Amino acid sequence: MTETPVPIGDYAVVGDLRTAALISPQGSVDWMCLPRFDSPSVFSALLGTADNGRWLVTVVDGEVGERAYLEDTFVLRTRWRAPGGTAESLDWMPVDGSRSDLVRQVRCTSGEVEVVQDLCMRFDYGQIVPWVRRARVDRPDGSAEEVLHAIGGPASLTLHGPLPHPVTGHRRHAARHTLRAGEELTWVMTGQESWRDLLPMIDVAPHLEETVRDWRGWAAPIEVEGPWADQVRRSLLVLRALTHRETGGIVAAATTSLPEELGGSRNWDYRFTWLRDSALTLEAMMAHGFDAGATAWRDWLLRAVAGDPEDLLIMYGLGGERDLAERELPHLPGYAGSRPVRIGNGAVGQYQADVVGEVLIALGQLRDGGRAEDRYSWALQQSMLDLQVRRFDHKDHGIWEMRGDPHFFTHGRVMMWAAFDQGVRAVEEHGLPGDVETWRRLRDRLREEVESQGVGPDGAFRQTYDTTEVDASLLQLPQTGCFDYDDPRMLATVARIEAELTDTDGLVHRYRTKEGVDGLPGDEGSFLICSFWLVEQYAHTGRLDDAVSLMERLVGTAGELGLLAEEYDARSGQLLGNYPQAFSHLGLIRAADAIELNRARAGERPAGRYGTAARCSRSA
Repeated sequence: MTETPVPIGDYAVVGDLRTAALISPQGSVDWMCLPRFDSPSVFSALLGTADNGRWLVTVVDGEVGERAYLEDTFVLRTRWRAPGGTAESLDWMPVDGSRSDLVRQVRCTSGEVEVVQDLCMRFDYGQIVPWVRRARVDRPDGSAEEVLHAIGGPASLTLHGPLPHPVTGHRRHAARHTLRAGEELTWVMTGQESWRDLLPMIDVAPHLEETVRDWRGWAAPIEVEGPWADQVRRSLLVLRALTHRETGGIVAAATTSLPEELGGSRNWDYRFTWLRDSALTLEAMMAHGFDAGATAWRDWLLRAVAGDPEDLLIMYGLGGERDLAERELPHLPGYAGSRPVRIGNGAVGQYQADVVGEVLIALGQLRDGGRAEDRYSWALQQSMLDLQVRRFDHKDHGIWEMRGDPHFFTHGRVMMWAAFDQGVRAVEEHGLPGDVETWRRLRDRLREEVESQGVGPDGAFRQTYDTTEVDASLLQLPQTGCFDYDDPRMLATVARIEAELTDTDGLVHRYRTKEGVDGLPGDEGSFLICSFWLVEQYAHTGRLDDAVSLMERLVGTAGELGLLAEEYDARSGQLLGNYPQAFSHLGLIRAADAIELNRARAGERPAGRYGTAARCSRSA
């Protein structure tokens, strides 16, 4: 029987810019992949039960009084109240880049508390029960420490600190410790390849100091104002936390197969780098001054897509890997019984017409911000435009990765317009070489096509050329500069979305799943980034009260730590989908920026610095 799951939004996330661990309020590490976000997991209870792997460190009979990140970091502090005393724990991962360590510290702050450790290690998504032994490791000072060492296949874990004992017949380890005021315990779990020599325990105190300094140093330049300044700061930090420090790749989320419907089958692996998601993430970060990360991603892009432009994919592994074949893991019961659990993603082979436009907008913003193109980066963009020319008459699977038949999606055709528009601007405004006549001709042809075929009889834009349905991706059309926010066709589209795609809380669904266009069974929650797009639309068309009201509801869906998943279910009041989700956090940033910018324009706030993506400036 599947255990009652921890609500997705209750999980804390700690990370080291290579991977992340999800920790429940009870102190259980229920998900962690090593050495990268997209590596096999070593703790998999998130998608099943404790027997699928977890690391629990908790205060016996303790109640959580507060869980919060140390300011501008991903160092988690939890304060506990127990019958005999109080305690404080810290969970964090050093970000020095040399190794992967998860540090867990518990200190008794008053009275006396009991601390329990329960460790169940299961490698390769819970499929491998490792060989576990006690070993001795030499320290740099010549002394030795005893560690618990687990190996299985290519992976290994080494536990430093007070070691638990084997639990007979359960293939796990457990221990119980008594702490009095001022006493503390520290554990460090080190992950590495199984063939490497064992590493000694890190010197915890200086690594904690350096980790806090690193996070806060990165966040120090952020300038943001308004009622959601804290949420914007945390969202920018989330986007950094989902970026792999060494490769520059940005994962869409830290997890796989968290469901879009409890008990349903819409469960996907998001631990990869989507070109679209990354491009939108970069726009949000560049709007707040983080151009250096954008340059690193441009370098990642050059490596990932190197080769025949015809082989351009919509997503890649963190290192640029292309083999992301989708398969199911039947041994895992799934979160809340939501099967199947999938790794890899079959959408990797889809053609999605909007992707090139998303990428070229982001790179165009980088160029407009003063970052010069080199001959390789502009040549890449020319190749992508040439690919758009060759695929001009191809139907696609849309931004939502429909697994049904391909169509001409209105959003995709407008994003193709944006791609050619960026090419024209690069030639005309930056003096770069290119086939500007072809790009201008196809851009103008697409505008005429969308106006004639992408608008339904009611005057609203439609999801595809062969339907009268609407789709929340249409809210992105003004962000390209192709149409104004207050274009009558956009206003008609908004009215349709409000009438047909919003739930009782006013949050927006992507499209009506019951129409069957996506080729999948079941339903899903409201999609958070789509709801943030509606906030932007309201703000840019003078509906500031509506924008603020919807924004307040949206930020209220986050858990106490300010993290967002992909979707929200108004019936259960729970976040759904993979977590934390870059798409949702970049949507929050853009929506908050749009409200503050338009409040300033309306004279409701003093003029200040509000991050605004370049794609807004041409039609706002």
